[in-house]
Amino acid sequence: MRDLPTRRPARALAPLRPARATASRRAVGGLALAAACAASGPMEARAQEAAVELPLTLDNIHRGAGGAGAIALSPDGEWLAVTGAGPDGAGLYLVSAAGGDPRLRADPGGSPTWAPGGERVALTRGESLVVVPLEGEPRIVAEMEGLRDPSFSPDGETLAFYATASGSQDIWLVPADGSGAPRQLTEGAAEADDPRFTPRWSPDGRWIAYISNRADWWDDDVWVVEVDRGGAHRVSDALMASSSPVWSPDGRSLVLMGTAKDEYWYEDLSYLYRIDLDFSGAAPRAVREAPIEMQVFASDFIMRFDPFWSGDGERVFFPYHERGAFDLWAVPADGGVATRVTNVGGLWTALSAAADGSRAAFTRAAETQGREAWVVDAEGGIPRRVTRFAPRFAGVQQPAEVSFRTFDGLYIQGFLYLPPGVREALGADREDEGAPSALFDGFASYAGPACPALVQVHGGGTNSYYQGQNLVEQYLASRGFVVFAINYRGGSGFGRAFQDLSVEDWLDDQARDPGAAADWLRAQPWVNERVGIYGGSYGGMQSMAAITRTPDKFDAAVPMRGIYSEALTLPDADRLGKIFTITGHGGTPEERPEIYEKTNTLDRMDRITAPVLIMHGERDVRAPFRNFELAVERLEALGKEFESMTYPEGHGFRDPANSIDMYSRLEAFFREHLGACS
Repeated sequence: MRDLPTRRPARALAPLRPARATASRRAVGGLALAAACAASGPMEARAQEAAVELPLTLDNIHRGAGGAGAIALSPDGEWLAVTGAGPDGAGLYLVSAAGGDPRLRADPGGSPTWAPGGERVALTRGESLVVVPLEGEPRIVAEMEGLRDPSFSPDGETLAFYATASGSQDIWLVPADGSGAPRQLTEGAAEADDPRFTPRWSPDGRWIAYISNRADWWDDDVWVVEVDRGGAHRVSDALMASSSPVWSPDGRSLVLMGTAKDEYWYEDLSYLYRIDLDFSGAAPRAVREAPIEMQVFASDFIMRFDPFWSGDGERVFFPYHERGAFDLWAVPADGGVATRVTNVGGLWTALSAAADGSRAAFTRAAETQGREAWVVDAEGGIPRRVTRFAPRFAGVQQPAEVSFRTFDGLYIQGFLYLPPGVREALGADREDEGAPSALFDGFASYAGPACPALVQVHGGGTNSYYQGQNLVEQYLASRGFVVFAINYRGGSGFGRAFQDLSVEDWLDDQARDPGAAADWLRAQPWVNERVGIYGGSYGGMQSMAAITRTPDKFDAAVPMRGIYSEALTLPDADRLGKIFTITGHGGTPEERPEIYEKTNTLDRMDRITAPVLIMHGERDVRAPFRNFELAVERLEALGKEFESMTYPEGHGFRDPANSIDMYSRLEAFFREHLGACS
């Protein structure tokens, strides 16, 4: 077992401020450029025809769900580079922001970024950096271990990127025309297992801003490095970054999402920090490091989003998440009232903006819609969908948004997915008299089937169950399960006070909310009184905790990729896992043993009465595999009824076959122990 890095003394965590990070993964592939980009299609956003309707199967969900992937809006805002499976197969497409048919320009790649003149796109292919001109052949300009997240200099002559060839996440520079070898710019900028952020050039090309833990292993500070001479300087002290820093148009300020170091490391509800810089001395220094005052927070969505500036530097745009849905907001750069720019909701997974902030692009999925690329003008108006990459799935439903009262009187949000026979009996698909399809006919007596029910508990802890397509829940409902996905206490989207309910109280009261959901389900005439629970990552932790905190509430449980003893497995976690755990517990196991006792589900497994199917990835370092081993040992020693399965995967599964097998086992396990509709 590894020792923890040296850490400053535990500090009191202030309540009511903006946690968990999962490193985003971007698909990469080969390149083959087609002809020069030309305007295509009419000016309205009719785009290409949608794909054919697919049966709702696990194979189609994990192999064919597709949709728009990584995006980059051109500097002038007229074109969008989009990765994904479009009408001509998987690849990099160029799509007019005005709408029309997408044009395939390259084979699949990741992290697309435009040159300032809009004549080239750079992207990654495995561990290669490739520059794709709009005319001519693509060119590999760098090949390095762990290469990711390229960024063009303002003059378009140089590309900055991260790579792990030095043994850590460091910034490297290479001529954009491939005429020279890469040179290392930073030393020990970040841990090799922490691929979250992007290097950002200053408008004059002299500096690059980046995030580093060089000063303290536990911190994510803002640094700037001089491109020509390589001198690196820390320019933040109090914040903990959760996005890349973005330069103001005049090059005097940086804006980013983050939380205060003396607070809990929240996720999804962050402060929007502005750092003002003074370059007049021998080294740059911050003359301001403070949140922009406003009435809402900013949402980085597992550190995938960056804010952006208006062209005049007067406003900052940022995504904000409420009740499982995202929208774009804007606030004066000096602080004030933040106002909403879009009103489309749904789950957003990527965000990009024109160089002058006049237009933004985002990818969005909704309950019955797959992930597509959209654009919106900063002046407002109706966002335009510009791709139709995602397939349609047969039988998907609009879930009902439901609140239920939990054990202490609070009301918890949930999303209810119903089997076809229950929906038909409830009249859930009726749209007469203007009633939306998710509302039930409450005046008729129920005479339909009673089905087994499942409580789904989301991952991330301080994240949320989002209003995306959520195809696994759709699938399980189509197979005869009532599925209730809940946003338990401590999650995002309901204000900071709601998030604070789980600070230093993980898996305690928090783990009683699923039991209250099970009680609500059993009171419904369309549930057969058999209720299971499942979830992955923090949802796996919640699933196991719920059957120890409220063992009488559940008839079966499937915890996946969970942590069952934070104290015993913390040294085996990656950096983000360590930070998340220590901030959530208010210190190390030695400093706060009473808090770690709350989350030690291993010591409460004697209370389990439900059969358990436990599954895990053998290479997992976010929720270290040792948790699975310890849980299996304890369940065996206690003589509990359980099954287990492991996969040659990390925390997030990459092989679709393994995801298909995992959820096939989950379905069969619940069918065996909960029965079928009757």
